[in-house]
Amino acid sequence: MNAPTAPIRIEHERSAHGGRFVYQAQGAEAELTYARAPASGDTLRVSADHTYVPDSMRGQGIAAQLTDALIDAARSEGWKVIPRCSYVVTAFRRHPEWGDVLAS
Repeated sequence: MNAPTAPIRIEHERSAHGGRFVYQAQGAEAELTYARAPASGDTLRVSADHTYVPDSMRGQGIAAQLTDALIDAARSEGWKVIPRCSYVVTAFRRHPEWGDVLAS
């Protein structure tokens, strides 16, 4: 897998029901979407439900960087993540150090 040659800028778009992390380049768009889930006590939970990277962007580690942005947001905002998308499920298995933001 080739890493991007320069750091990429990932935008975090929010809505009342969830949001997405998005990377745009050369007319293409990669995204990781999430939806708000019922809270557990005072903790906001989000369901990571979809990751998409177009063919023109694959092999550059973009999905991993989108997932990293999700984890960073979860830590800074006190979220717990429910992995639903197959990519995010696999990423959580590869990164046991993310257990602090994994919803139980």
